[in-house]
This record gives sequence, structure tokens and C-alpha cells, in this order.
Amino acid sequence: MPDSRPSSPPVTIDAIRDAAARLAGRIERTPMRHSRALSKATGLDVWVKYENQQLTGAFKERGALNRLLQLNESEKKRGVICASAGNHAQALAQHARALGIPATIVMPRGTPNVKVEQTRARGAAIVIEGDTFDDAYAHAIKLRDAQNLVLVHPFDDAWVIAGQGTAALEMLEDAPDLDVLVIPIGGGGLIAGMAVAAKAVKPGIRIVGVEAEMYPSFASRSNGEQCKASGQTIAEGIAVKAVGELPFEIARPLIDEIVLIGEPMFEQAIALYVTAEKTIAEGAGAATLAALLAAPEKFQGQKVGIILSGGNIDTRLLASVLERSLVREGRIAVLRFIGDDRPGILATVSRIIGDHGGNILQVEHHRMTLAAPIKGVEFDIEIETRDAQHTGEIVAALTDAGYEARCL
Repeated sequence: MPDSRPSSPPVTIDAIRDAAARLAGRIERTPMRHSRALSKATGLDVWVKYENQQLTGAFKERGALNRLLQLNESEKKRGVICASAGNHAQALAQHARALGIPATIVMPRGTPNVKVEQTRARGAAIVIEGDTFDDAYAHAIKLRDAQNLVLVHPFDDAWVIAGQGTAALEMLEDAPDLDVLVIPIGGGGLIAGMAVAAKAVKPGIRIVGVEAEMYPSFASRSNGEQCKASGQTIAEGIAVKAVGELPFEIARPLIDEIVLIGEPMFEQAIALYVTAEKTIAEGAGAATLAALLAAPEKFQGQKVGIILSGGNIDTRLLASVLERSLVREGRIAVLRFIGDDRPGILATVSRIIGDHGGNILQVEHHRMTLAAPIKGVEFDIEIETRDAQHTGEIVAALTDAGYEARCL
């Protein structure tokens, strides 16, 4: 259960507006812009709230700071603790340090290294425990009880939820004629706060939640089903097995639809943010764009507001996503063919590829493969091209020259 103060308010539009006044000047009022590039890519009218431009790179500062500002002097001296896969941790560490409050963060194993190190750099004591958020949370409860700390829950807390709701106020101030808000769901704090704010300001607005297919905790509970959540998702920020009690109670009657997203769509959305918007999104941060890519028919003819909720992605993972995107688009391909094991064959093949505008990235020889004759060799040549059609033209040219290549 959350360690909330008895005086914590119900999450109302007034509580969210009070939070907005409280946070003013303490966090970034992030941009809300129409994206021509994303609108063209999706065939929709897309507006983006860039919460990746918060100091800690994610929306979590809103709720964490709003909660910290409610602590009395005794609680500040005792210190705070939380369990988090990263963004809530960084937010709590950042603002606790600014307020002179000791902070302990319990993070599950597998949390991206960039989030661990950035949290440690903000002065928090880091404890790595458990394989999931739920494991880390259980350990945080033990430490809270043993050390008399104040738990700042990442989503199951009224002050936190009210703080998160301020993002919707800003979105509708900047684009009051939005028809729909698309919001990621992990523990539910963000969508609960934003839905309360949005429906109060504009009762007819649609609220669409987005979950990872591997972790459909909100959708499963809404349908009266047990959530079968497991697996390694690139959207680890929303990989929560059980949605929070308070967020579920608040958000369920306000959500119009939930979209479940598979891993390839998260990757495509991350890559599209980089190539089209020249900005960085983590997996959970790209969830709302992924929903537009996966189900554009749900948003046709509407002015769509999406929140890029965070940009803290490990650089190696980002590099892999971008490279896989090139493979998916046919701009990087591995061509395999069998040829004679004699001098000059690679020079001939390289000339054909080069003459047709391809760029060779890597070459491998497989002399021991039984697919090749005893006096032959199997070649794998990784090439870079303009697109899938260009790759096909190079394959055809090699085949015409007697080298029957195929794409792996």
C-alpha cells in the first residue's frame, strides 16, 4: 500500500491546478508543438508534448516534486525512499537534493545503465534489488520500515497523480482544440492525472491509453482478467505487472480505449522520433507514437495530442534500434551467395555492388559450410543501400553476373 499522508487530497481539477501553481518555475514548461513530420508519417494531425526536455528527461518530475513539497520538517529529516526503473528515481533524487532531503532509490536489475548512473549522479543512495518493479518495491517497503523513511510511490499516490496531471493542463492550454489525448500506462499515475485534468477542461475529449502487449495490466484488470505480464520489453518504463489501486480507480471511468503495442512498433516509433523529429525517446516515451503507427484508423480526422513522456534510453540500445530500423527498411541487408574459392572473386563482386551504388559494410567467408562445394566458399556481404528496391537491384545485378545472391 502507498505511504501517503492522511491529509492527501482527492485528485480533482482543483488539486491539479494547485499542483501547477506549486510547480511553476521549479520544472520546465515543456514545448507542445504540431509535428508536420509525424503528421506526414502517420497521415494524422499530430501534436507532441516534449516531456523529454525536463531536466531529468521525463515527466516524472511533476509528481515527485509535488509530493516532496508536501513533506513536513520531520519527514524531510527522515528522508525518502522509492522503487523505480529509472525516471521516477531520477526525478526524486534531483528534487530531493535541491530541497536538502536524503533519498534512497531501489532499482530492479536490468534497469538501463544510463538511468542508474544518472540517478546516482544526483546524490541518491542506490540499491539494486529484484528482477521486476514489484520485487524492487517489496524491498523498498522493507527498507522504509527498517529505517523509518517516507515512501514516495511512483504512481499510487494522490499528490504524485495530481502533479502528473499538470501535463494535460499545459497541453490543452497550448492546443485547446485537441480531440484526443494518447497517454502511456504503466502504473497508471500519468493517465489518471491527465485524464482528470483533460476531462474537466474539455469533457468531450477522448482519452486513449497505451500499454505494452507484454504488460497489459490496466486492460486485463478492466476486463476482469488476471494479468499475464512477463518478458523483456524495450518499454521498461511501463512494464508494470499490477496497475496502482488509486490510479485504476480514478482512470478507469475516464479512459475511452486502450491500445496494446508489440515490440516492433516501439522500435519504429523510437527511430521515427530520431529521424523525423530529431529528438530522443525511450521505449515507454515512444509508446503514444507507436499507437498512432499501429492503429492510425482510430485517430483519423482528429487532432491528436501525444506525450513523449521520457527520453532516457541507453545509448547502445538506441544504436541497436536505429540499426535494426535500417534493416527493417531494407537500407542494410546481408547478401549470401556461393562462389569459387579463387583470387579476384571479391574484387568482381565489390565492383558490381559499387557500380550500382551500394556500400559494403562487412564481408564474411564460410569455407567449412557444407552448402558450398569443396572448391567453393559461401560469402555473406553486408551492404548499405537507399532502400529495399535498391537492394533488389543489386541482387539482380549479381545474379545476372552469375552470382546467385539472396537476402538473409
